[in-house]
Amino acid sequence: MEKKNKVSVSSLSAKKKKGEQISMLTAYDYPFASIIDQAGIDIIFVSDALGMTGLGYKNTLPVTMEEMLHHTKAVANGVETAFILSCMPFMDYITEDDARRNARRFVKEGGADGVEVEGGPEVVKIARAIVEAGIPTMVHIGLTRQFVSRYGKFAVMGKTAEEAADLIDLAMECENAGAFAVSIECLPQSVARIITETLKIPVIGIGAGLHCDGQALVTQDMIGLYEHFVPKFVKKYVNLWEETTKAVKAFKGEVETFKFPGPEHTFTIAEDQLMRLKNIQRSKKWVIPER
Repeated sequence: MEKKNKVSVSSLSAKKKKGEQISMLTAYDYPFASIIDQAGIDIIFVSDALGMTGLGYKNTLPVTMEEMLHHTKAVANGVETAFILSCMPFMDYITEDDARRNARRFVKEGGADGVEVEGGPEVVKIARAIVEAGIPTMVHIGLTRQFVSRYGKFAVMGKTAEEAADLIDLAMECENAGAFAVSIECLPQSVARIITETLKIPVIGIGAGLHCDGQALVTQDMIGLYEHFVPKFVKKYVNLWEETTKAVKAFKGEVETFKFPGPEHTFTIAEDQLMRLKNIQRSKKWVIPER
């Protein structure tokens, strides 16, 4: 099999110029990273959604640098081709110095190819600082964890003309700061299209309609790994919660009725060795049961 080239900032940029779509999915461990990478996904995102989908937190805010680094390393072990993008945790890039230091850790210790930061106008200077440190940076705007933390809810952003104009301007500022791409979440499709056609860098949509340069989803949502509510923009391609529940219940039932393990799952000892064992047993306190 011909080995594919590693996805890079330049190859992602080339996709936009050619009108080819970019795909992005999340991963937090070696098995999922391997599957997603072998399927040819362009960007594997080690997102702070790890907090809810992997660690059971109520939101993403408690996720730490050490947790993100731990999971980035696991993902890097399973990836050969995809661009590995790691999310900078909440409150770990407040200052430019913090941002540069922690971004370097993701690349040096975690094996990431780039980092993602999110926020409003205040994030532009942070993105510029990381870019100037030589680390590829994607900026996430629109619905962000800061918004959810402040208002306690998820909401579509950019629904008024003023909000939309601010988001378009912010996207342009991120591009001017040197970001290699912008991800936009929960925006009206028409606003997302304006941003996509205005920027020269790739624009990845998450609940932002069909006109972006690429699409992203949380893998656990996309494969139906959880029973909880998922946003409107998520498409479930399979329901692993349901399938896994069936499998676990079937296992429990077969264990309790002595149907598992069957002969095909069992190892045997040769007849001559069993006879020798019986001879040994005569001088021991243990018993060989009758078949």
